[in-house]
Amino acid sequence: MANALENTISLDGYAQVIVVLNTGAAAGAIDEADLVRHFLDPAVAGPSAEGTVLASESRDSLALEAPVGLVRIADAAAPPRMRVYPLLGLALGYVDQQGLASLRQAPEVEAVWRAEVPSLVRPVQVAAADPTGNLSWGVDRIGAPELWEQGYRGQGVVVGHIDTGVDGRHPALAGAIGHFVQFDLNGSEVGGNAPWDSDEHGTHTAGTILARPLPEGRFGVAPEAILASAMVIEGGNVVARILGGMEWTVRKGARLISASLGLRGQGGAFQAMVNALRAKNVLPVFAVGNEGPGTSRFPGNYDNVLSVGACDRNGAVADFSGSQRFLQPTPRMVPDLVAPGVDILSCVPNGRFARMSGSSMATPHVAGLAALLFSAMPEATADDVESAILRSCERPAGMDPQRGNMGIPNAVRALAILRG
Repeated sequence: MANALENTISLDGYAQVIVVLNTGAAAGAIDEADLVRHFLDPAVAGPSAEGTVLASESRDSLALEAPVGLVRIADAAAPPRMRVYPLLGLALGYVDQQGLASLRQAPEVEAVWRAEVPSLVRPVQVAAADPTGNLSWGVDRIGAPELWEQGYRGQGVVVGHIDTGVDGRHPALAGAIGHFVQFDLNGSEVGGNAPWDSDEHGTHTAGTILARPLPEGRFGVAPEAILASAMVIEGGNVVARILGGMEWTVRKGARLISASLGLRGQGGAFQAMVNALRAKNVLPVFAVGNEGPGTSRFPGNYDNVLSVGACDRNGAVADFSGSQRFLQPTPRMVPDLVAPGVDILSCVPNGRFARMSGSSMATPHVAGLAALLFSAMPEATADDVESAILRSCERPAGMDPQRGNMGIPNAVRALAILRG
């Protein structure tokens, strides 16, 4: 990765970098005035979305049918030379060769990575749906209703949601959204917006996590959990927006974060972010990707995230679901497990419903299950809940362990394991 970073600077004259701060700096001992001198002015360094935010300064003023576009805000502040994310222990900015060399010598700095740009794990299939009023097959397959009957429905648990936003007007999400933030294309928070979705993806994944029961159906795994949704994907300074969203969800008290984003292959650029989430006792639940066997996305393939692939209602791993074996530094497989991710009914903006397929549909099932377990045992750690989910898994007959790894989780077994 060092070569990739230096090659980028050699070709372009600059690169955006993620700076891992050392332990003392991450704890608040950083001298930002000193650190910022290593960075370039973003207006000089590279692409800037200065003065631009995602459409609608107020969701209430935007017609629900209006297409999402870009609007220019005349008095928007210029992007800073450097952004610091203290809870994550990271900084972000542009450097040239001289700045990179001086950063590597700075006592506040532990490592410097090229800031690679992740993208949404897009569904492989999307179709409008007319709900039948039934329980979702995915919710039933992981055994969530049995935990509901015991009184565990996600109550008191904040779930971080890093996605395209969420439509707060959908009846299935009434009372479910506790916190919402939008980041402009420079990565700065935009205040005052009611929850809205720049796409359909975020509303669909949010519905699977915690939609409230409706006459049209029950498809939320943890129907009393609370969502902290950060609109960060896609466009603009995506890395700044994602890091800002992660930092914000931790501030809002999220016990876990559900994210369906990443880059193909392997890369360490987001390892420090994931390490910081684990250090804060936050469970990261990431999609493995939709490019099929022999492929995966990072950070969904890191060894300290709960990596999720997709299965169908027959218990078979979906053809599109990513899976990959790594031999270094120790042999391991991703994903860690698979969950319902084919023909998944959930809500989409404008009061509608849709069926989608993808590992990004499987991921919120596991996030919802984690929320149920946290509500049953609030004192449990992220490690405890992750271990219980993994140990609860079973592989159906015929499931290839090279594709499904540990198999499909079961809520009842997971809770029993969590209780020890």
